[in-house]
Amino acid sequence: MARIKNIELPSEKHVCIGLTAIHGIGRSLALQICETTGVEKSKKVKDLTDDEIAKLRKEIDNHLVEGDLRREVSMNIKNKMEINCYQGMRHKKGLPVRGQRTNRNAHTRKGKGKVVANKKKVGK
Repeated sequence: MARIKNIELPSEKHVCIGLTAIHGIGRSLALQICETTGVEKSKKVKDLTDDEIAKLRKEIDNHLVEGDLRREVSMNIKNKMEINCYQGMRHKKGLPVRGQRTNRNAHTRKGKGKVVANKKKVGK
């Protein structure tokens, strides 16, 4: 079993797909890593040798992935919230940050609809 950056790679998948289980590595970066290390991208993860796994680990150490990447992203968001820029304000309010419309979508970001109590009509 290949374990890189404390992530267990799926053993039945090809190397280029299995590497995408690591946060911060997508398809294009996975292909680039396979190319630079000389590991065949169509090879299954379970068929990797210890030498190939070591090469992959060494190459992945050159990139910002997993905990370091998560920490940096959260620090960037906190910084924007502290300086009160537009994106920081949107993060604080829990609204979409990148210009999406909000009057009929954005339920994943805004949450469930808030119920507004209707006022009783005064009888005659």
